[in-house]
Amino acid sequence: MSEVTAVREEDRFDVKAMGKWLRSFIDSEELPEVEQFRSGASNLTYLLKYPNRELVLRRPPVGIKAASAHDMKREFLIQSKLQPVYPLVPSMIALCDDHSVIGSDFYVMDRVVGQIFRRDIPGDITAADISVMADSLIIGLVQLHAVDADILMELNKGHGYVQRQVQGWSKRYRNALTDDVPSGEKVMAWLDAMQPEDIDSCVIHGDWRIDNVVFDLRQGRILGVLDWELATVGDPLMDLGSALAYWVDRDDEPAFAALRRQPSHLPGMPTRQEFVARYLELSGRRCDDFTFYEVFGLFRLAVIIQQIWARYRVGQTTNPAFAGFGDAVKTLINRAEGKIG
Repeated sequence: MSEVTAVREEDRFDVKAMGKWLRSFIDSEELPEVEQFRSGASNLTYLLKYPNRELVLRRPPVGIKAASAHDMKREFLIQSKLQPVYPLVPSMIALCDDHSVIGSDFYVMDRVVGQIFRRDIPGDITAADISVMADSLIIGLVQLHAVDADILMELNKGHGYVQRQVQGWSKRYRNALTDDVPSGEKVMAWLDAMQPEDIDSCVIHGDWRIDNVVFDLRQGRILGVLDWELATVGDPLMDLGSALAYWVDRDDEPAFAALRRQPSHLPGMPTRQEFVARYLELSGRRCDDFTFYEVFGLFRLAVIIQQIWARYRVGQTTNPAFAGFGDAVKTLINRAEGKIG
């Protein structure tokens, strides 16, 4: 299946107005052909195809959003500052905060062309390819966490990151709660009671997954890392826990395995436990019990999905990919409750 499709009716924008605005930043007088990326459940992402160049446009979804979510200026700032010191970030072209152009803030960046792997992978991928994919994914996260956090000084709120995250995501879940999903109160109370002190403060991605990484397996490396919407300065183990909420092992129960959106289950991929051990080895950090971070990651993912589910239920988005999100929230909350007994 192609990564792009025709733009959904609800997600269309004024291509002529956008193209006119963009002309001052790129060397082209032509209007681009516009397609929409299938992936992504939060911000909307489009492919702008010019005769000799491909760009990517990011904008918020239509409808009511969480107050702190979908901040295009923030996302653009993070990537602009990180790219010189962490070159896996795509090169930024321009940010537009003039809502007369397409009705919202948006930004445009270079497209990183390479291999992106989602739920299923091509049949010609070898065991060696899978090993490269796994190793480079862990190494890339360790390298990001080694970036000097001062590069994003304006995002550093200081000590108390874990506490702020527990409180913030709990508030978001309660605000987005619908009558067809669990209350989550048991999980939120446990997270509040069991939260550890911050172990460090560094640049974190917030959505580190295989399908947010562009690979070049022939060269055995990562070409780019995408979707920096949730990046900030914070605790690295919280970032690792968030990443592993998406990581489905080969022997996971069917309900959780059904949520798999990346090929983490394949032979040659590390288990969650092996992923954590390898990360700690390479980063030099210590963690004697990862349970809190695992439960937090599951709950946080449940909140992200629930915010989208709440919009879907009232018709603010009609993307058919969201039709099962209510069940996904139930699965994640139940799994988190199972981890805490």
